[in-house]
Amino acid sequence: MSSESIAELFDRDLNNLRNEINSYEDESKLWIIERNIKNSGGNLCLHLLGNLKLFIGSVLGKKNYERNRDAEFSLKNIPKKDLLEEIDLTREIVHESIKSLAEVDFAMIYPIDLQNKPITTEFFLISLIAHLNYHLGQINYHRRMIDLN
Repeated sequence: MSSESIAELFDRDLNNLRNEINSYEDESKLWIIERNIKNSGGNLCLHLLGNLKLFIGSVLGKKNYERNRDAEFSLKNIPKKDLLEEIDLTREIVHESIKSLAEVDFAMIYPIDLQNKPITTEFFLISLIAHLNYHLGQINYHRRMIDLN
């Protein structure tokens, strides 16, 4: 897999995240948790951005970023426009970081052991795309369910 393909997939999916967040007609509903839903759309968005800024931007792109994972799930009522700006910033960071990699870097072992076994950077990036899409589906479901109320 090439850096162009991986970068294109992240661009596509971060655009999808932007569209999902922008589709909340009432931005206060971004932060609602009800029924059996454990995380709001806004908190899932923050989680995805923190995840990508750390594992791609900081680790691979050498960008300065310190993650506060607890805040990703505890912060509330961030204006939608701020979330959209953060999505755009994250998309730039991810794109630049991936494009900075040489093709041989994808076959290298990812610098952080997250799965108790060595995995290639390519494998980890594909895992991050899957993680992004998993939570995109949750955000879509959250938005549609909350908008019914």
